[in-house]
Amino acid sequence: MEDLLERLGYRPVGFRRVRRRVLRRIERRIRELGLADLDAYRRLVEEAPAERETLDGLLSITISKFYRDRALFDHLRRDVLPGLARRHGRCWSAGCASGEEPYTVAILAPGIEIVATDRDPLLLARAREGLYRASSLKDLPAEDRARAFDGEGGLFRLRAEYRANVRFRAMDVRREMPEGPFDLVFCRYVAFTYFGDALQRSVLEGIGERLAPGGLLAIGRHETLPPAPPFHRAAKGLNLFTRATIKGS
Repeated sequence: MEDLLERLGYRPVGFRRVRRRVLRRIERRIRELGLADLDAYRRLVEEAPAERETLDGLLSITISKFYRDRALFDHLRRDVLPGLARRHGRCWSAGCASGEEPYTVAILAPGIEIVATDRDPLLLARAREGLYRASSLKDLPAEDRARAFDGEGGLFRLRAEYRANVRFRAMDVRREMPEGPFDLVFCRYVAFTYFGDALQRSVLEGIGERLAPGGLLAIGRHETLPPAPPFHRAAKGLNLFTRATIKGS
């Protein structure tokens, strides 16, 4: 499986915890195609660009919930988001999945303009609907749940006023990014977990070009940035970074 991942620009070690899930998807695809084994599937991927796109979709991992990484959101809520809301700042959530991350920002700071992007149109449709299971909300503080959601048939729908400032767009961060500048960018559990080194550097450069002076980049709790360009840690104990120099600023 590692060679298939590398051919698509992924980092095999990033899939360590989800390896079985990905293998089950690939095995199911092999059965659908009536192929003999993984070697036969490798040959097909090499010969057919369309199948490479299919495989790329099978490698998409989605684990999303509100207020994920409590320490980060506690810090943003206390020290960052109030100022951004006062000056009507802009936020970009890259790889937003079903919308839990950008909607968390909207709940905490309704005055912020939020652009949320993901490559999966089905996830984006779910995000626009704003309807979630209780398990997605379990890390969100109780007072926020009560304020922002209405119960609906055993599910929870985010109220319209919190959905209003979030714009969802279909984009693959490897190929396309929204127009900046942004005061806050979330790129968590996508590029810096699963992408290979070259793709990581490319994504980070694109983010840096879209960050406003003094802007912040939030990455996943256990993720690390590639060595360039020059981002510096902005909050002790949190994977929150700022860039020392912004191109064109």
